[in-house]
Amino acid sequence: MSIVVTGATGALGRLVVEQLLTTVPADRIAAVVRDKEKAAGLAARGVELRIADYDRPETLTGAFRAGDRVLLISGSEVGKRVPQHTAVIDAARAAGVAQLAYTGVLGGPGADFELAAEHKVTEQLILDSGLPYTFLRNGWYTENYTANLAPVLEHGAVVSNAGDGRVASATRADYAAAAAVAVTGDGHLNTAYELSGDTAWSFAEYAALLSRATGREIAYNNVPAAVHQEILVGAGLPEGFAAILVDVDEAIGRGLLAGTSGDLARLIGRPTTPLAESVTAALATA
Repeated sequence: MSIVVTGATGALGRLVVEQLLTTVPADRIAAVVRDKEKAAGLAARGVELRIADYDRPETLTGAFRAGDRVLLISGSEVGKRVPQHTAVIDAARAAGVAQLAYTGVLGGPGADFELAAEHKVTEQLILDSGLPYTFLRNGWYTENYTANLAPVLEHGAVVSNAGDGRVASATRADYAAAAAVAVTGDGHLNTAYELSGDTAWSFAEYAALLSRATGREIAYNNVPAAVHQEILVGAGLPEGFAAILVDVDEAIGRGLLAGTSGDLARLIGRPTTPLAESVTAALATA
């Protein structure tokens, strides 16, 4: 039996493998990757590589073994994820895995924004498969904001169409730690976790935090959705992706990413990473 992580060279997957390596022997960890060379560092540390591609179902045939505990990290290509995830679920069911954990979105069936649609379909597909499951419904990543501070600092403004909405974000490392616990510990089968940071913050509070940390005045500009769409497209984002971000902000305004269930902190056995700590780290490398 192995602990299998799909998308293991991605931003989240690599962190999950790193977390697993702190508690699990390397020869019990398998990384499902498309690019063997990109995963060479993992192989050098004793992690088994299983080469497969979400877009090529035939390559997934040997990706899983009976009794494996599998973490399906959702694909990053919006619009393609349902067929990609279906291929993984079918292969996992055929192999007879002991657990299929899936990284979905906070709110599960109750999340009504566009980005959640494919996650909801995937969860239902997993339920229909009959496999023992664990739903890791991740909230928003703090890095969605702190990893791209340059335009905020350049223009002196945080721009959003979320109004007074709040975000209970957590770092990728927080979510990765929870995923590692879910696929190694007991008591997580047939369970859904609503994962989010301990504290929900508003964009006005975020702007004020940036102001204090930089010694500069950073404003919060709440703009209409159509205006935000224009700003994002003008900054070079594809229209479709910009529309998704605007729609997420609308969801934030409705309170859909503000939940603080405490599930994440309980899983990882510590408080989630504070926003201020992430901002300080990001500014140090900006």
